[in-house]
Amino acid sequence: MYASTVRGLLVRGMLAGLIAGLFAFAVAYVVGEPPVRGSIAVEEAAAAHDAASAPSGHAGHGGDAASGEAAEEEEELVSRPVQSTVGLATGVLVYGVALGGIASLAFSFALGRVGGFSPRATAALTGAGAFGLVYLVPFLKYPATPPAVGNPDTIGQRTTLFFLMILLSVLLGVGAIILGRRLAPRLGNWNATLTAAGGFVVATALAFVFLPDNSDAVQPGFPAALLWEFRIASLAVQLVLWTVFAVVFGVLAQRLLAARTDDAEVTARQQAPALG
Repeated sequence: MYASTVRGLLVRGMLAGLIAGLFAFAVAYVVGEPPVRGSIAVEEAAAAHDAASAPSGHAGHGGDAASGEAAEEEEELVSRPVQSTVGLATGVLVYGVALGGIASLAFSFALGRVGGFSPRATAALTGAGAFGLVYLVPFLKYPATPPAVGNPDTIGQRTTLFFLMILLSVLLGVGAIILGRRLAPRLGNWNATLTAAGGFVVATALAFVFLPDNSDAVQPGFPAALLWEFRIASLAVQLVLWTVFAVVFGVLAQRLLAARTDDAEVTARQQAPALG
C-alpha cells in the first residue's frame, strides 16, 4: 500500500511539474527572453568592434578563406527563434517534470515527519524549501548571468561551483531539519526551529565566505541594468515554477491521500465483522 501511494505521488508530482513548467516557460519567454536578446546584441556589437579594430595585414585571399572558415565554425546549429521557443520550452518542461518527481519523493518523506500538517500544507512547505535550497541560496552566492557574458575559459569551473553550492545548500537544509527535530523535545518546537534556522544561516554564511567568487562571471563593461533584468527574470521563473508546483501538487496529493484513507477505512470496516 505504501509503495503504491509513493508511486501515485511520484506520478502526480511529475504532472504538477509539467504544469508548473508550462507557466515557467511563459514567464521565461515573456520576461526572460528580452534580456537574453539584449546580451546577445551586446556580444555581437563587441565582436564587430573587435573585428573592425583588428590589424588588416593579413587581408587577401588567404584572409578571406580563413574568415569564411571561421564563419562556418561559428554558424549556429540551432537558430535563435528555435532556441527561444521550442528549445526553451523543451528545457523548462523537462526541468519541471524532473524536479517535480524529486520534490514529490521529498514530500513523501516529509509528510507526517515535520509536524501535523495537511498534504496541501506539506506540499507548500516542500515547494518553498525546494525553491530556497535548490535555487535561492545558490543564487545569492552565484547569481545567474546571461549567455556569452562571462569568460568562456572558466565556464566549467563556474558550473562546478554552482552545483557544489546547490549540494551544500540541500545538505545544510536537511541537517537543519534533523537538528530541529532532535532539539524539539528539550527546547520545544518554536525554540528548536529558531535554533536550527540560525544554525543553517551561520553554516551558509561560512560557505559563502570560504567558497571562491566568480570574479570573471561578467565581463567588464557589460550593462548593469541588463544584467539585473536577466537576474530578476531568472528569479521570477523559478518562483513561478515552484509556486505553481506547490499549489497543483498540493491539490493532487490531497485528493490521492484522502481517497486512500477512505479506502482503508472501508476495508477496515469490512474486515471488522470477520475479526469479531
